Amino acid sequence: MQQNKILLRLGILFLLTVYVELSANAQKQFVLQSKYLASPDTSWIFLPANQELIGKLPVVIMLHGYGSNYKQWNQIINLQDYSNHYQCIIVCPDGQKDSWYFDSPVEQTSQYEHFFVEDFFPYLKQHYEVDTTAIFITGLSMGGHGALYLFMKHPELFASAGSSSGTLDLTASSQKDFSLSKKLGTYTQNTERFKSYSCLHLLPNIQSSTKPILFDCGNHDHLYQANQAFKTKCDALNVNAFYFSFPGEHNAEYWKESIQWHFEFFSRIYLNNLE
Repeated sequence: MQQNKILLRLGILFLLTVYVELSANAQKQFVLQSKYLASPDTSWIFLPANQELIGKLPVVIMLHGYGSNYKQWNQIINLQDYSNHYQCIIVCPDGQKDSWYFDSPVEQTSQYEHFFVEDFFPYLKQHYEVDTTAIFITGLSMGGHGALYLFMKHPELFASAGSSSGTLDLTASSQKDFSLSKKLGTYTQNTERFKSYSCLHLLPNIQSSTKPILFDCGNHDHLYQANQAFKTKCDALNVNAFYFSFPGEHNAEYWKESIQWHFEFFSRIYLNNLE
């Protein structure tokens, strides 16, 4: 009986660290257990079909939206096709549904920023042929906030960052009295904290940076005005930012179109750096 328990524990540990092969198209998953999170975090990774012929590769980290998981982006676009076309590694970590990708001052088991920097990022660099000068991050909605938030807090880790329909001002979020209040405390009593965790108020962090950011939002999106305010502040601070918008709502149909521009943007930055 004791031997069976030991074997079971070893089996669980193995599952938490081993690569899980999904298909012949170089798709894998890795699962990381962290002291910073309540539950193990799963990442889905896509590698170019001819990866062994290339050497070190650029990386695009893609963050999902509120209430979803690491599978969301591949339900919107074919990530394997994108990986093959742009010759890059694509990684989709799990944002624990509503982590908002920051360290919660309220929930001690929701310290996502620490997990990302101390567990996820080192694991990625250690186990894959990563070009550390060409790591990009982007996301949609909650993930758009997460991508720019992590970039603004740790610009040294990335070449650039993007946001599509991002919640760039948490005080404008429809979740400020719900999910965000669980992470940051009641909105009415912690309004200044909401502001301090918002990308809008973190822009001075990258005011002098030469690294560009890209963000967009559909003109029928409920976050459109917040993204416009973000653009206005970028202009006022002379932040190296690029913004676009076209008719669209807060949905997969819009993100399927917008994300193409993110990959083109990142690809051109990478190619320019190579030159």
